[in-house]
Amino acid sequence: QTFEKLLIANRGEIACRVIKTCKKMGIKTVAIHSDVDANAVHVKMADESVCVGPAPTSKSYLNMDAIMEVIRKTRAQAVSLNESICCSFLPLLCLQASEGVTFIGPDTHAIQAMGDKIESKLLAKNAKVNTIPGFDGVVKDADEAVRIAREIGYPVMIKASAGGGGKGMRIAWDDEETREGFRFSSQEAASSFGDDRLLIEKFIDNPRHIEIQILADKHGNALWLNERECSIQRRNQKVVEEAPSTFLDPETRRAMGEQAVALAKAVKYSSAGTVEFLVDSSKNFYFLEMNTRLQVEHPVTECITGLDLVQEMIRVAKGYPLRHKQADIPINGWAVECRVYAEDPYKSFGLPSIGKLSQYQEPLHVPSVRVDSGIQQGSDISIYYDPMISKLITYGSNRAEALKRMEEALDNYVIRGVAHNISLLREVIIHPRFVQGDISTKFLPEVYPDGFKGHKLTDLERRELLATAASLYVAEQLRSQRFLGTPRIPIAKSKRRNWELSVRLGDGIYPVAVSKDGSSFSVEVDGMKLNVTSEWNLASPLLSVTIDGTQRTIQRISRNASGETSIQFLGTVYKLQILTKVAAELSKYMPEKAEEDTSSILRSPMPGTVVAVSVKPGDKV
Repeated sequence: QTFEKLLIANRGEIACRVIKTCKKMGIKTVAIHSDVDANAVHVKMADESVCVGPAPTSKSYLNMDAIMEVIRKTRAQAVSLNESICCSFLPLLCLQASEGVTFIGPDTHAIQAMGDKIESKLLAKNAKVNTIPGFDGVVKDADEAVRIAREIGYPVMIKASAGGGGKGMRIAWDDEETREGFRFSSQEAASSFGDDRLLIEKFIDNPRHIEIQILADKHGNALWLNERECSIQRRNQKVVEEAPSTFLDPETRRAMGEQAVALAKAVKYSSAGTVEFLVDSSKNFYFLEMNTRLQVEHPVTECITGLDLVQEMIRVAKGYPLRHKQADIPINGWAVECRVYAEDPYKSFGLPSIGKLSQYQEPLHVPSVRVDSGIQQGSDISIYYDPMISKLITYGSNRAEALKRMEEALDNYVIRGVAHNISLLREVIIHPRFVQGDISTKFLPEVYPDGFKGHKLTDLERRELLATAASLYVAEQLRSQRFLGTPRIPIAKSKRRNWELSVRLGDGIYPVAVSKDGSSFSVEVDGMKLNVTSEWNLASPLLSVTIDGTQRTIQRISRNASGETSIQFLGTVYKLQILTKVAAELSKYMPEKAEEDTSSILRSPMPGTVVAVSVKPGDKV
């Protein structure tokens, strides 16, 4: 027996993920949504749906009174909450319990204890879990923050006691940065979690971020389901995750797992949860925090263990004991997850982008690929919610196979209408340091100290791109000469077999000669000939091209009448201009468009809300 109806107080990919398992278990689902999410995927997937308010999360997805009313109205027996800010729901959880509604997750005591970083650290110490040296109380003001930081020794990490997701966290290397960090962290914590309490601890420089997935029931049983490597981060938020970790040996894995289970038992935890650790170069590990929810990166654990964590959470909530013993938990193969965001990776490794998904196609035709998403073609990426598009997961019998499939999946992922971070994700997974497992939480700033610039083409790759672009241009010219669906015959049959082109790429202009040979093109670039073959289906968003025996999947993003075209090649979008030799010679006589004068304009680097203007007319700045 299980629940008959479950309400999902969440949105996006995680809501869709829960609904899929509920369908498999025969449980009816109720989705809540804001007014702007009325046509969202999770709303369409659920058996019932109810609007709970306007777009801002505080007035909809975090509106406890409205959610409780929906629970009563729909007679849901259980509820899966927006656990990312679960502490905000403690009054609702208590009210649910009094009305006989079951929460899919741990009890309020565990959520409160582990949701507070100060209390969780004290509990971890008492459970004999390794902890980071630091101040175990609440920091009152900036002066006290400086005094504590000096006692601990710089650098220090200032972070919000409540919440997570990298919010309310600052690294300070001196007194001035400590004062500034205290101010910004407390403001961000109050805004994000309604709790401005901060703690300070020693900053472990250049660590790995490795977490242990745990699963516990209401009968005192608890398991650790191996680890996840989450070291590739930007702004303390994870970007690429994998399971298992290349770094851990069986002894360290077991020690971390046993400490994670000890902490879970200390707080009488009952559900799926994650205990996060920082691990230094000597494999010393320190407790970071415990997340009392289903983590974004849970699919990689499901891939290597074969467990459905959502199903296990529902069974535990219903009161069933765990079906597995620790010895039953395997590590089968390797799984990698990339978080695909509507972000511009060229700005601080990813500033949010908004817009409508004008074209969207997931790479599900690639073997061993899983995509957890909550959007579809036509969906809006708005300023109100997290800009995640999907979680892209690949699985292989070993790490090399999983990474190769991820590379192929990223090349075959079609996203149009918003900026996205596929170029960054692809560069990370093929980087020699990542392939060797030489990573830490500093990976991105160390590998790209001047910011991410996209893929840097080798000479061979540059020639491949030029040859592909030129072939695409000629294929389109030939297509435009055909008459389809009519018996009309051209007066003079074109026998043209050779084209001389000029292709601009970046600051370079390259002469390119193209000759047609059946369905292939022979292209001369830099005095070298390349053979380019394809079906040349120009209507498809994906184009499979073979260049001298090497298969590449490219995407033509845009083109115009002046020969300008954008092509996604090896994950990065390159802007080219392709002209005939004659047109290129004449183009030098064309007037150049003057650049816009932006000296008097102040532009925001990302969408947001203006909360204060600290100047007025006449002020000197």
